[in-house]
Amino acid sequence: MAENVRLHPGDANPGFALPDSTGAPVRPEDYAGRRLVVFFYPAAFTPGCTTEACDFRDNLASLQAADVAVVGISPDPVARLAEWAEAERLEFPLLSDEDHAVAEAWGAWGTKVVNGQERVGLIRSTFVLSADGAIESAEYGVDPNGHVARLRAQLAA
Repeated sequence: MAENVRLHPGDANPGFALPDSTGAPVRPEDYAGRRLVVFFYPAAFTPGCTTEACDFRDNLASLQAADVAVVGISPDPVARLAEWAEAERLEFPLLSDEDHAVAEAWGAWGTKVVNGQERVGLIRSTFVLSADGAIESAEYGVDPNGHVARLRAQLAA
């Protein structure tokens, strides 16, 4: 397992080609020429993930006005992502990484502490890719509360 991987500003992004909630493949290259926020979250329909995703939803217009796109990635299957997107009116791509290979490559899969217990799973993480696809910022162990406001300040969005 590649849990020791950590990405840093200036690194090339490890890439991905994952299905969205409609099954269509999405890649970072699809956003070439604009900044892209890639956020990894543990599971659809959970409180922290819903808080974070709805915060992105509620701030999507201002991010898009600053030419910043957003995609979310979780180990959820495509059908679950489609249900969640509809239930929460999420209008940005939600990508399915069921085998968590992409999360591992990005350093977003590894040992974490949940309710005082160590377990292996998805580590809530957010990356900003520059217009040329390089890692502009990488944040691991993200607190979903206030996260999007901090990102907007960083991105001047």
